[in-house]
Amino acid sequence: MPSFSLPIETDRLILRTFERSDLEALAAYHALPSLQRYVFSRTRDTAEVANALNIMRSHVSLQRPGDTITLAMVRKGDKALIGHVSLQWSDATAGQGEVRFCINPAFTGQGYSKEALSAVYDLAFDHFRIHRLFARCDGRSHHSIKLMQQMGMRLEAHYREHALFQGEWDEELHFAILDREWQRSTKVRDLPVRHKVA
Repeated sequence: MPSFSLPIETDRLILRTFERSDLEALAAYHALPSLQRYVFSRTRDTAEVANALNIMRSHVSLQRPGDTITLAMVRKGDKALIGHVSLQWSDATAGQGEVRFCINPAFTGQGYSKEALSAVYDLAFDHFRIHRLFARCDGRSHHSIKLMQQMGMRLEAHYREHALFQGEWDEELHFAILDREWQRSTKVRDLPVRHKVA
């Protein structure tokens, strides 16, 4: 599989790997109680956010099933870190991948998540030749449900009361899209090459 260039540029965002200097901006949203059910690593303090940052800094390639690429969502104008998006290769034989995203609530409702996800979908389908992408979201998160629908994904499963989180039953929805169903973005461009990722 040929290499691809990072960072990736969209109209308003730069998607790049995480850096050590991102700690403060990451902590501003990653440790929020309202986001804890959605993040890879639970974080309550600076030390735990630093550990989560180190994990995300290691998510830089897809070589085998289970590998993940996690990209920081950085606004072009002010270089603010506003969230992150991940692509995980979940199954090689069937060409399955999972996308996840997390955004600072201060920046929701402005189309940033859709912009970042569109670039990652292009990457998954065009570069990694993923056949099917799926995403999970909270059944009560109307913004995420609407976003998945806008991305052209279909609801494939609704898991009712499948897990307890802080004393509450969790409702999880699974959405998916096939490579042939995805409408490629025409607004995603590579920035000048800084480093290559296999």
